[in-house]
Amino acid sequence: MTSKVTYKGGLRTEAEHLKSGSKIISDAPIDNHGKGEAFSPTDTVATALASCMLTVMGIKAEEMDLDLSGTNASVTKVMAAEPRRISRIDVVVEFQRDLPEKQKKILENTAKTCPVLNSLHTDIEKNISFRYS
Repeated sequence: MTSKVTYKGGLRTEAEHLKSGSKIISDAPIDNHGKGEAFSPTDTVATALASCMLTVMGIKAEEMDLDLSGTNASVTKVMAAEPRRISRIDVVVEFQRDLPEKQKKILENTAKTCPVLNSLHTDIEKNISFRYS
């Protein structure tokens, strides 16, 4: 088992990662009867995409003896109605320095093969971009 999720009431859940004991709180968003005091479940899906992309790029960067510390990603999630679902996720990955073209291509291709990206439904529009300082 990977995790255990408990409904805490008030449209809030608490997810516990069983191996580490780390916890994530989620709330329903304001536009769906919630307080919006924490990530919503769909926020965590969109955020997981960026986290996965940065993780697999980090693995590849270590193989290339390249430090990506400080690289970050901005995430925008867009919802659709009927049925309520994620319709679009925009991710902008920002590197804190410029890189040679070959390294850029390798890292960008690696990001686009992350397991979360490959797991998202094909109906979800995914806009991925990369910026270098």
